[in-house]
Amino acid sequence: MRNLNEETITQAVLARNIDMKDRRLREIMTSLIQHLHAFARETRLTEAEWAAGIRFLTEVGQTCSPTRQEFILLSDTLGLSTLVTAQNHRKPQGCTEATVFGPFYVDDAPEYELGADVGNGMAGQPCFVSGQVRGISGEAIPGAKLEVWQADSEGFYDVQLAQGHVQGRGTLVADATGHFHFKSIVAESYPIPHDGPVGRMLDAMGRHPWRPAHLHFMVSAPGYETLVTHVFREGGEYLDSDAVFGVRSSLIADWVEHAAGTTPDGDQSATPFYTLDFDFVLNPATDQTRRKP
Repeated sequence: MRNLNEETITQAVLARNIDMKDRRLREIMTSLIQHLHAFARETRLTEAEWAAGIRFLTEVGQTCSPTRQEFILLSDTLGLSTLVTAQNHRKPQGCTEATVFGPFYVDDAPEYELGADVGNGMAGQPCFVSGQVRGISGEAIPGAKLEVWQADSEGFYDVQLAQGHVQGRGTLVADATGHFHFKSIVAESYPIPHDGPVGRMLDAMGRHPWRPAHLHFMVSAPGYETLVTHVFREGGEYLDSDAVFGVRSSLIADWVEHAAGTTPDGDQSATPFYTLDFDFVLNPATDQTRRKP
């Protein structure tokens, strides 16, 4: 095709892609091209702005590393992660809501016995977490797998510190009645990494990089949809302005403070400690959800 202009370029690109064999890829790429071109027309994008966008995306990619996923941060802060999560994890009322995955999950976290200290020396006030994993009909889910991870009191995940050992994350298995319990530290609010291109973008848009205090959970069991979610700390800052749009009212819970003394595991604490009790309700898997990766 020759002599293309701003009015004919979109259809020319779409026509060039007509032989795509993968129908889903064709659907996605067609929509992407149409929306990109419409965006450029609507905003009357200049060459300088186009070049700035290319530089920004290049910097995002260059900032990624085995311990930092800047593209996930970009997706999170633009609300795309929450949108994709919401439309792919619709659940019946009564099920625990899903929320964003975040960039700091690690495969093959250490396995712990129930009651163990998942914090593993992580700095922060002691917190004892307990609850039950159930199905939507109220049935206990024995042997449910719970993966938990969190930041320390300074807002850093272990993978950010490159300290050579795992802290604040682990895998536990619920007992025969679906109950679980473990020790960790009190969750605190923290900023997402904002020393890179995503942080500069937030600053340019007049936004802060802070997340409200939370624990991450991934809960799975045969016959049920895997749940990826957070539990947020009631009364904490940034619940209404989470930088990654992850808060749900149903996921906010009380961290209850206790005076120094006997802890839930029967030990003695010389300092005040906290308890958190939160149950997870899983949705039964359907044929469609079983086919999801």
